[in-house]
Amino acid sequence: MKEFIENIKIGMKSIRVKLFLTLSLTILLIIIVLVILNNTVLETFYTYSKQRELKEVYQMVNNYYNNAENDIDLEGELEKIAIRNDFDIVLRGTSDELIYTSNKDFYATFYQLGIRNRMEVTDSEILDQTENMTISKIQDYRNNMTYVLLTSKLDNGYRLYMRIPINSIQESVRISNKFLYLIAGITIIIAAVIVTVISRKFTDSILELNVIAKKMSNLDFSHKYKTTDAEDEINDLGKSINIMSDKLEKTIKQLRDNNIELEKDIEEKSKINEMRTTFISDVSHELKTPIALIQGYSEGLIENVNTSEKDRKFYAEVILDETNKMDKLVKQLLELMKLEYGKRDFNNKEFNLVELEKEVIRKSKMMLDEKNIKIEFNERNDINTLADDFYIEQVITNYLTNAIKHAKEKDGEKIIKVSNRINKKTNMVRVSVFNTGDALSKEEKLRVWNRFYKADESRHREDGGAGIGLAIVKAIMNNYGGKYGVINKENGVEFYFELKLI
Repeated sequence: MKEFIENIKIGMKSIRVKLFLTLSLTILLIIIVLVILNNTVLETFYTYSKQRELKEVYQMVNNYYNNAENDIDLEGELEKIAIRNDFDIVLRGTSDELIYTSNKDFYATFYQLGIRNRMEVTDSEILDQTENMTISKIQDYRNNMTYVLLTSKLDNGYRLYMRIPINSIQESVRISNKFLYLIAGITIIIAAVIVTVISRKFTDSILELNVIAKKMSNLDFSHKYKTTDAEDEINDLGKSINIMSDKLEKTIKQLRDNNIELEKDIEEKSKINEMRTTFISDVSHELKTPIALIQGYSEGLIENVNTSEKDRKFYAEVILDETNKMDKLVKQLLELMKLEYGKRDFNNKEFNLVELEKEVIRKSKMMLDEKNIKIEFNERNDINTLADDFYIEQVITNYLTNAIKHAKEKDGEKIIKVSNRINKKTNMVRVSVFNTGDALSKEEKLRVWNRFYKADESRHREDGGAGIGLAIVKAIMNNYGGKYGVINKENGVEFYFELKLI
């Protein structure tokens, strides 16, 4: 019920309903005015008109007798007038003889009854009076009729009496009022149809503009008003709303772009601050040991703890070695930070992956020989890919270096295998570096990609490693969006990454 009442309230606010109600009230007001005029003015106007007609007939009859040469058929004319205007006419001569009557009852009423008797049964009101003519409004109580009566004396001494009933006009007023009520009902129905048809032409446009305005309030500028060539206010309003929509859309788009730029700037500053904090923390953590060593050996040289040239040279070599390690560590950390925070632009180009792998193996030949490791790489065919060869070389080098550090004898020998597997369905190549050794636990498989993670802490000082290599691999591959990972094999561990082929 509440919802029904709400719907009625909403409907009452509709433009179509308001137009219909306004037009209906206007029609009703006009009908009421016409009814009032009918009841108050029409009878008076009718009476006045009939007075004029009575005077005209009186003048015509008087002129007839004043003009001896007049050849008009007076009785015929009076008959026509009586019939046409519903007049009762009596014409008497100078000796009261009856010359003409259109209604015998009228003659009997006024001329067979005495004057006193007529006064008892009638009431009169003089409407107009001259020397020879009197027009009165007569109320006849015998038959409950009202008449307009003309009594006159012609220039020749004849008496002319004419009467017209006005009850018919009162009945006409009642009939007219009923007809007006009927007209009001029919007009309101027609008005409803007309309002529905006509209002739809512009209310539909207004409703469409309202929908567009609501969408604009929700920042949806996809809907536009379909303008026409018509030069009217609604069409002009639609054009203005379209222009406003376009300007708002451009302004909001510009604000969004500016907001995105601002967010990027804020994010950039946040990343820089985070990178700076992380870098300082990492450097502080990793440089403690080399700084302590440099400090200790430097103090030993200053205090001349060992006087032999050989010992002093050893101290100096340790200091130089630790300094080189610190320099390498700082550079690796800077490179890792830039990769992790997207500060590196990759110079992608086409290159031969096999040739790059051969070059990395050639550079690692000395390390492989020192560790007595057998390298297996039998790729003969060229494999072309599109990437930054500098960073892909770093990935392969870090994998190979990591394999050299962790290679262990299995079945009496240390083996490292570099292989490429092409997947034609995905158009990708998987580069794998396998080394014989111990398998990694599930936790180690996850932690091995973290910076400064060292599976064997005792070996990294002498190998010069800081646990950053695999973190750099992770950062490079994340920038490319490529797959990478580690898999435990039967006799060792295999690290891999994937590149798209050309």
